[in-house]
Amino acid sequence: MRDVLIGIDAGTSVIKSVAFDTAGRQLAATALPNRYETLPGGGAEQDLARTWADTATTLRQLADKVPDLASRTIAIAVTGQGDGTWLIDKEGEPVAKGWLWLDARAAAIVEEIRARPDDRLRFEKTGSGLAACQQGPQLAFMKRNAPDILGKAATAFHCKDWLYFNLTGERATDPSEGTFTFGDFRTRGYCDDVLEVLGVADLRHLLPPIVDGTRHSAGLSATAAEGTGLLSGTPVVLAYVDVACTALGAGLLDRERKPGCSIIGSTGMHMRLAQTPDEVLLNEAATGYTMTMPTPGVFAQMQSNMAATLNIDWVLSLASGILASQGITRTNGEMIALVDQWISVSEPASLLYQPYVSEAGERGPFVDANARAGFVGISSRHGYADMVRAVFEGLAFASRDC
Repeated sequence: MRDVLIGIDAGTSVIKSVAFDTAGRQLAATALPNRYETLPGGGAEQDLARTWADTATTLRQLADKVPDLASRTIAIAVTGQGDGTWLIDKEGEPVAKGWLWLDARAAAIVEEIRARPDDRLRFEKTGSGLAACQQGPQLAFMKRNAPDILGKAATAFHCKDWLYFNLTGERATDPSEGTFTFGDFRTRGYCDDVLEVLGVADLRHLLPPIVDGTRHSAGLSATAAEGTGLLSGTPVVLAYVDVACTALGAGLLDRERKPGCSIIGSTGMHMRLAQTPDEVLLNEAATGYTMTMPTPGVFAQMQSNMAATLNIDWVLSLASGILASQGITRTNGEMIALVDQWISVSEPASLLYQPYVSEAGERGPFVDANARAGFVGISSRHGYADMVRAVFEGLAFASRDC
């Protein structure tokens, strides 16, 4: 009896696989910490082969928790962290490490494009502001600075697209990332005008077909079946980007209540439902994202503060780093368990923290690649607990600002 659905989410912090029953109840979950490296000059890269290997491992581990998982699986869906650039050659092999949404190397190109009048055309087509995290500016940067990499490339993926390729052998992307990066949200397809504004029209051949996972699936390949322990031919769906999936699960498509949705993850995403293209509000600052949703003609419109829990990771790493220098090891989870205690002994609003800890700066509700984090108001009476509280308060203010 086939009664299990598997969801894969390759996030910035964690790669996870989850088994659900057909009523949506979670049966089991497995996860591995994700790993990426930061480079001088604002680079942030992730190994493609390791990402797939870790994903396959979580699927094999899931089979240890769910009896007869392979024979019970109805279908698999895969999503993952958004933006970034993951290049493969015509044989399907990576030509370089994947550039993440945290990568800041294209910041100067973003400033150039945003300063031109024709960027308004790009914004009105995509409904999305331009930032260094996106594939368009990253390809433009590579075109100028790393043409050898592009010369080897046959396809430009996002993270989830790379995993879908490994699962099925099919080169594709989804409507949400395809259109907010290079397309027209009204048509749910690529737009030549957008490619021209970005200066990458000559790289159009790298863009994979846009497929809608609500209508299309591909079978799990024999190679992927061997690596995951699942059955060859099991339907695999390329889901929409992670934030669109989260919005769907959180109830954003409730047309009567019209709830908002905020995601406080590695990045912060704060969204509203636009039920028609006419309800998409295009601001003068040309910021935010408009993402097509699985329901035709419906959109999630959002602002995104670049770094959310990354700020928490940073402030906790200060303490764990000091402890490590004294031979005391504490995991991130152990440090998080102390947060309530620190906040309880600190004074509200005694410090102001600007949560721009990402080297890529900020992308919402304003775009500034040079924005950086900092504390304002520190005096000798302040301690570490006050800094921890200020980081959480700063994230709350950033969310409200969006």
